[in-house]
Amino acid sequence: MWLFDIILEYAAPFFLVTAPITSYADQIYSIHKSRSSAGFSLDIPLIMLVASIVKIFYWFGDHYAISLLLQAVNMTFVQLFLLKIALNYRPTPGAKEGIEHVPFSGQQQDHSDAGIPRPYNFWRWRKEKPYWTFLVYFSAILFVIQVFCPFISRSQTYIGLLGYSGLGVEAFLPVPQVLANQRSRSCKGFRLSVLVSWLLGDAMKMSYLFYTKDVIPPAFKFCAIFQCICDCYLGIQYLMYGNGRTEYRQEKGDRWGTSEKDIRLG
Repeated sequence: MWLFDIILEYAAPFFLVTAPITSYADQIYSIHKSRSSAGFSLDIPLIMLVASIVKIFYWFGDHYAISLLLQAVNMTFVQLFLLKIALNYRPTPGAKEGIEHVPFSGQQQDHSDAGIPRPYNFWRWRKEKPYWTFLVYFSAILFVIQVFCPFISRSQTYIGLLGYSGLGVEAFLPVPQVLANQRSRSCKGFRLSVLVSWLLGDAMKMSYLFYTKDVIPPAFKFCAIFQCICDCYLGIQYLMYGNGRTEYRQEKGDRWGTSEKDIRLG
C-alpha cells in the first residue's frame, strides 16, 4: 500500500503535468513528417484549448491541485503548437481523407453528407488568422472578467460555471474523433500512440482524482468518468476499423448496400 501512496503523491502529479507532451508529441511529429493533417480532427485543439484556458481561470476561484493547473498551462502551449502544425499542413478542400475528417461539418462538397451547419463556418475557416483571433478574444474576455469584474469573478455561481464548463468541454474531447471515425469507418490519421496515451492517462488520472489527498472539486471526477468511457469506445473503434483497410470497407459497403464512395470522407 505504501508503494501506491508514493505513486499517487509523486508519480501521478508528474505524469499529469507531462501528459500533454507525451500524448501529442507523436501526433505533431507524424503531421510534420507526412506534411499532411489528413484524418486529424481540428476540433481536438479547439476543445483542449478552450478547456485548458477556462481551467486556468477556474483555478483563481477554486484553488485545486497545482499539478492540475500546471497540466492546463502545459496543455495550452502544446495545443497551440499542434493547431499551428495542423493548419500548415491541412489538405486542400474536398480532398479524400482530408481535413473534413471532423464531425458537424456543414460546408460539404456535395449534399450527400448530412452535417450540422456551423454558424459563420466556425472553426472550419480556410484562412489561418480567424483561428488565432478567436482564441485571443476568448482569452481576453475571461481576463477582463477576472480582473475588472470582481463582483462576477468572485461569485460562486461564476466559479462553478467555469469549472463545469471547462471540465465538461475537456471531457467532450474524444467525441469529435469518435464521430469522425464512425462516419469514415476508419481511424486513419488518428495515431495509436495518442489513443494509448489517453487510456493510460485516464487510468492514472482516475486513480489520482479518487485517491489523492489533494483538493479535487467534484467536477473533475464526474467529467473524468465520462471522458474515460469515451476513450474506451475509441479503443473499440480502433479494433473494429483500424486504418480503414480496403477489404473491411468493401465488406461494410456490401453489408449495407453502399459503395466505398458512400462511406468515404466528404
